[in-house]
Amino acid sequence: MTEEQRSLKQIIDFRLEKLAKLRENGVEPYPYSFEKSHNSKEIKDSYDKLEGETVVVAGRIMSLRKMGKASFCNIKDNAGRIQIYVKRDDVGTDNYTNFKLLDIGDYLGIEGYVFKTKTGEISIHAHALTILSKSIRPIPIVKEKEGEEFDSFDDKERRYRNRHLDLAVNDEVKETFIKRAKTISSVRRFLDDRGYIEVETPILQPLYGGANARPFVTHHNSLDQDFYLRIADELYLKRLIIGGMEKVYELAKNFRNEGIDRNHNPEYTSLEFYEAYVDYEYMMDFVEELFHDVANEIGEMQVTWGDMKIDLSKKFARRPIFELLSDAVKKDVSKLGEKELFELCKKFDIDVPPKSNYGQMIDLLMSKLVEPNLIQPTFVTDYPKAVSPLAKGHRGGNAELVERFELFIGGMEFANAFSELNDPVDQRQRFEQQAKLSRAGDAEAHPVDENFLEAVECGMPPTGGVGIGIDRLVMLLTNNRWIKDVILFPTLRDNK
Repeated sequence: MTEEQRSLKQIIDFRLEKLAKLRENGVEPYPYSFEKSHNSKEIKDSYDKLEGETVVVAGRIMSLRKMGKASFCNIKDNAGRIQIYVKRDDVGTDNYTNFKLLDIGDYLGIEGYVFKTKTGEISIHAHALTILSKSIRPIPIVKEKEGEEFDSFDDKERRYRNRHLDLAVNDEVKETFIKRAKTISSVRRFLDDRGYIEVETPILQPLYGGANARPFVTHHNSLDQDFYLRIADELYLKRLIIGGMEKVYELAKNFRNEGIDRNHNPEYTSLEFYEAYVDYEYMMDFVEELFHDVANEIGEMQVTWGDMKIDLSKKFARRPIFELLSDAVKKDVSKLGEKELFELCKKFDIDVPPKSNYGQMIDLLMSKLVEPNLIQPTFVTDYPKAVSPLAKGHRGGNAELVERFELFIGGMEFANAFSELNDPVDQRQRFEQQAKLSRAGDAEAHPVDENFLEAVECGMPPTGGVGIGIDRLVMLLTNNRWIKDVILFPTLRDNK
């Protein structure tokens, strides 16, 4: 046992002794309920009306100053913190004795009147106390003095593994997740107001599809059949379009068996929406309006992103992908084949994995040379067909391009959209080309989905479709540079 483990065991043992003592004193430390009248913010905001009035509050003890006949503690509730003054003569000797058995981390209910201390701090003078939960394991103690924090609970790994403690002691973390909830509500409201219907599609799928990614595989015992956790909900949503639901969306949990880094978590939240009779040009305007609307509702039109300032209020730039690539390398990339792309990657010291194909090398060049410089909102348009098996061919006459855009902000991708391919013959050929890539070693190539092809063969109207990473949108609106900071329980390696 390490010194740290021994110290923790001593603390737990001591608190268990206090718990036993409370029960000996006739106190039930884990009651079933407690009725409050106010929260801390309501009391502070309405002090002029509540001064001298009796209130009932509850929260977790975050600091304690135990003294002889009078003590102070600070409790934290869902709205903030407030100081409690506990005097032995007012709560009674027995209650005061029990109060002294409490620790930081315990939950306490207080009835008392509102007043200000000599230093002007709004507080509650207790005349009745109710112990609501005795904590056995200690929580981190964050000390404050003159606006500065000491011993803050800021170790990233510990915070992710103990999100309950992170939320308990770091107020800004809770604010991030409140803003996340508001962002999702705002997105829903935007789509609902424009006639979209929210739907649910399967997470367990007999065949994965809708993106180029590695899936997680599981097995259904009763059916004796392998299933895949969805990597996207695209192909199911398109079937709904085929069935006559002209505007649909889903806020979906997707799963991709890929690496974990600043911008990627294997389980993430995606928004996908599809509308019949529109194209990718329409969807560019629509996505820009959505971002403007949501950012305005959240109150973050001018975003701080690390040391960058991003303006979400202006019209988003639009640049073709090959124009951006050619500007970056001072050469017309659209004319290059696989061999020339490989040489170009080598020239710019870009590591190319073995058996990389044309599309993968285009992605490598984009991610290394172009994307980091797309700081202000930019739609990158008109991708090569080789990397877009579900997008419609470009109307501009270039048979090798498709009508697709991706939205980049702060050097990161936020949205991906197509004029959706609705030609069943062309779609089958694209899937077969992807199958060739799979046989050649591309683990992320799109499989051939016969059920989806049959659906498209029944007739699919012209359609525009968009996918947006919700986690990344929250990152942007909360100035968090790591995706794990906006996911309550991110995927982590076993803590062995």
